Amino acid sequence: MTDSKDIQNLAINTIRFLSADAVQKANSGHPGMPMGAAAIGYTLWMRHLRFNPRNPSWPNRDRFVLSGGHGSMLLYSLLHLTGYDLSLDDIRQFRQWESKTPGHPECFLTPGVEVTTGPLGQGVGNTIGMAIAEAHLAAIYNRPEHEIINHFVYAIVTDGDLMEGISYEAASLAGHFRLGKLILLYDDNRISIDGSTDLTFTEDRAARFEALGWQILNVQDGNNVDAIDEAIQNAKADPRPSLILCRTHIGFGLPTKQDTSKAHGEPAGEEEIEGAKRNLGWPLKPEFHVPEKVYEHFRQAIDRGEELEKHWIDAVKAYSREHPELAAELRRRLSGELPDGWDRNLPVFETNPKGEATRTASGKVINALAPKLPELIGGSADLTGSNKTWISDSDAFQVDNPQGRNLYWGIREHSMAAAVNGMAAHGGLIPYCSTFLVFSDYMRPAIRLSALSRHPSIWVFTHDSIGLGEDGPTHQPIEHLASLRAIPGLVVIRPCDSNEVTEAWRVAVARRDGPTLLSLTRQKVPVLDRAVYAPASGLAKGAYVLADLGRGPLEVILMATGSEVALIKEAGETLSSEGINVRLVSFPSWELFEAQSKDYQESVLPSKVTARVIVEAGVSQGWEKWVGPKGAMITMDSFGVSAPSDVLFEKSGFTAENIVKKAKMILLDYPS
Repeated sequence: MTDSKDIQNLAINTIRFLSADAVQKANSGHPGMPMGAAAIGYTLWMRHLRFNPRNPSWPNRDRFVLSGGHGSMLLYSLLHLTGYDLSLDDIRQFRQWESKTPGHPECFLTPGVEVTTGPLGQGVGNTIGMAIAEAHLAAIYNRPEHEIINHFVYAIVTDGDLMEGISYEAASLAGHFRLGKLILLYDDNRISIDGSTDLTFTEDRAARFEALGWQILNVQDGNNVDAIDEAIQNAKADPRPSLILCRTHIGFGLPTKQDTSKAHGEPAGEEEIEGAKRNLGWPLKPEFHVPEKVYEHFRQAIDRGEELEKHWIDAVKAYSREHPELAAELRRRLSGELPDGWDRNLPVFETNPKGEATRTASGKVINALAPKLPELIGGSADLTGSNKTWISDSDAFQVDNPQGRNLYWGIREHSMAAAVNGMAAHGGLIPYCSTFLVFSDYMRPAIRLSALSRHPSIWVFTHDSIGLGEDGPTHQPIEHLASLRAIPGLVVIRPCDSNEVTEAWRVAVARRDGPTLLSLTRQKVPVLDRAVYAPASGLAKGAYVLADLGRGPLEVILMATGSEVALIKEAGETLSSEGINVRLVSFPSWELFEAQSKDYQESVLPSKVTARVIVEAGVSQGWEKWVGPKGAMITMDSFGVSAPSDVLFEKSGFTAENIVKKAKMILLDYPS
């Protein structure tokens, strides 16, 4: 497609000044990137990107990620101009209360935004997951003469994105997997907040990506639409992922702030914007000016997008006639619906006092789910054997086997987590990933974004306490559960035995509106006798009564999570044998319990019973809410040490004897 130079320049300047005016009106934001990268955005969206503004979720659309989310007005301008449900009034409300145009793009808020970006580098990681999803689904469902899944993943990335370590991890993996449908357009303006990138970022970026197996393309003038167009065409034709370096000028047109850090993260100022408008032949008034012929030009995207989707729908119909079962399954997966009976006949574990590690039970549940959920896909950060994440009836995803459902991520926790979010956002997959709980620190930005974005990502963490033993405090998570529970919208589940693991996976898969985190043991824990203790299905409510021991009025409540539930069971039996009436509560998830009615919460933790003990091998922070002012906490408020796990538990006070002692002390001070 060739546009006349006049309309092309008018359209690009419209993007620039919609962005500048919005930032100025908000008196907050980042005008420099949208003004400098406007031609990149225009070329991609008007000459290459396949999308339908009337149906932002069309499954075979190209994906676009603005990894440098601070330049959000570039994306909002493009969405508005091409006809998405984003009005000029929405643009005027940039960064305001309850607007659809927040400071950084947020999916689930703004139509057409694929992923929430802002923390630099996360968008790069997201694109890896999207490209993996495209390659995987295409390998499974496409047939000769029926390319039902066939789209590209594009991102505009910045100096800041490429400085972040996550982008190196992601690019390394993309090169290894030869994700040829992935194209990054690098807004190479060489300016960051502190000034020129000469201060800190003088490496040869092109050589770095080339060494990682990428195709490298250079555009010397980032305002040259034809040159950008040609580079994108070359990128699409190459089987490698591509990096297109576009030499741009931050704050293009600003008379004194162009090519300076002053154009980056603050409004340009009325006088500076007027100077830019004069420089580029733009009317000074009105603000938010969009010439009618620019609307006409951009809104061609509506008819073009509807035609693209119509062709795809017709192609799917033809595909359905020849491959009806595949077509039905693909429709179901792309819609996010779970198949009938997906959670029937999941493992029910027999009573076993010697027990098994909950990580081992998780591996068994994954392999029970996998045949019923072909969309389940995942792997570990070089810890597959330890995390028990391998799907036994599938191979590994690799260049020559993209239909594989097992992902070797390598030791790349940062990008692994961001890629899982990208896979979840893409659709058609239920992705999970895994490492040791202590390394959730490396993944926290992506876990947080999964909750903010409502991605149904599943985070599987093993070795979840001092119970991992001899590896010592560097590998023993102490503060991690509290830290992760602090993330709004994230459901954290720490199951106490193998049957609770089954129920935890049932919750995680069924939750399609947010992420779920499983915290699992390295060490064996007893499998409770569910004929004596309450069914593990109680996990779905977050906390439930395992058993009431004794016949008189309830005197003390013992609560625990994960491996420590076995300890309160033993302690409760001792107290009961001494005539003390005890309630045992398994408390695997704060978030699920908080979602229950007040009546249910009262039925589990009656307010009149103030003698309570919580036992968890992590910091005490947060348990005050459930223990109350008169309760006791047996927790871990210091780092661990290197020693066998049974020694560690004993020395740290995690014994039935210590629980009994604490309970009796509370009863002496505060009899119920």
